[in-house]
Amino acid sequence: MKVTKQQAQANRAHIVETASALFRERGYDGVGIADLMSAAGFTQGGFYKHFRSKADLMAESATCGLMQSTALTAEGSASEFLKVYLSREHRDNRATGCTIAALCGDAARKEDDVRATFAAGIEAQLAALRGKSDSADSAEARAKRLATMAHALGAIVMSRACPDDSPLADEILQVCREAIFASLTPDDTRELID
Repeated sequence: MKVTKQQAQANRAHIVETASALFRERGYDGVGIADLMSAAGFTQGGFYKHFRSKADLMAESATCGLMQSTALTAEGSASEFLKVYLSREHRDNRATGCTIAALCGDAARKEDDVRATFAAGIEAQLAALRGKSDSADSAEARAKRLATMAHALGAIVMSRACPDDSPLADEILQVCREAIFASLTPDDTRELID
């Protein structure tokens, strides 16, 4: 039975979403094409009908995950976002969590397309943290958002490197969350949100 163009597009989107979650959970090198296609409900042979290579799928699935993260960032205030981001729930749910935190280390060793996707995703996150203000973005406000983002990412990465039930894993999140919020003045909070 021949698959329609619409069904082929839906199948491709499903593979990309499945890959996005699996890559975040296991890393790029922790997921083979056979495992990925099986998890998506397809045979391994169908992979190359949709993608030229695993690297192409990595870049496309990273875009998918980064867009999801950016949408979540833009939904509320920066402080609300940071509370959720620096939580144990986010840390323990890699497959549905931040693509940047889950895959930055992997992406650094991949093709330029994958790294360019991450650079664009980082820019989108910074813009989402900025909010919907029409005012020009100052270099100081951008630097503050970048430092806050790097601090939060580092906290998640370090916490995930510890056993989930380890007191150190929770301590890292708590200390970094407190440090980030202590570093934010009312003006910084407005700049993060505005």
